[in-house]
Amino acid sequence: MNVITQCVFVLYTAFVFATALANAQTVDVKLLAAALREGDHVIVLRHGATNRDQADTDPLNYDNVARQRLLSEAGRLEARRVGDALKTLGISFGTVFTSRYHRAVESGQLIGGGEVTQILDVTEGGLVATPIENDRRTEALRKMATARPPAGKNTLIVTHKPNIVDAFGRDWFDIREGEASIFRPDGSGKHNFVGRVQASDWIGAAK
Repeated sequence: MNVITQCVFVLYTAFVFATALANAQTVDVKLLAAALREGDHVIVLRHGATNRDQADTDPLNYDNVARQRLLSEAGRLEARRVGDALKTLGISFGTVFTSRYHRAVESGQLIGGGEVTQILDVTEGGLVATPIENDRRTEALRKMATARPPAGKNTLIVTHKPNIVDAFGRDWFDIREGEASIFRPDGSGKHNFVGRVQASDWIGAAK
């Protein structure tokens, strides 16, 4: 990291933490993108927009895609546009983890631009999982948000609203489909919150 990049990063760090304290949902996306190009961040994403007339009617069979709530055509289009915007902004991912539900898998593929790793830890459990298992998944997501990515890389995690609210608190109750929450792990075991970014904000920043 050269001197100019270090100065930009210091300014960015001061800005985002001041911003997070003042308003947890306000982020200068272009300034954020400059830091994300250097890596070291975790992006926790609620999957993209879905069909509101569908439900998960076979919730223990993740391979039965036909009986799940899926991304809508608008959701797929937006996810592709977000993926293109991230490429334009120079933001890439070392690893993309997703829930085992197809709406999360597809969101991760379209936004992350490649292969994804499906894991139970960030899959919505709800009433079909025991309270013990739901608690385990909550703690797993918290730990993933504190885990530093490999040097120069970012991590993308695509999950669900209940997982996000359980892991990070009721301030996330209004999180939208396609919305990202950005964290910058510092090695202390804390999920240092940077801000929240809507899908449309990534797209707008790339223009």
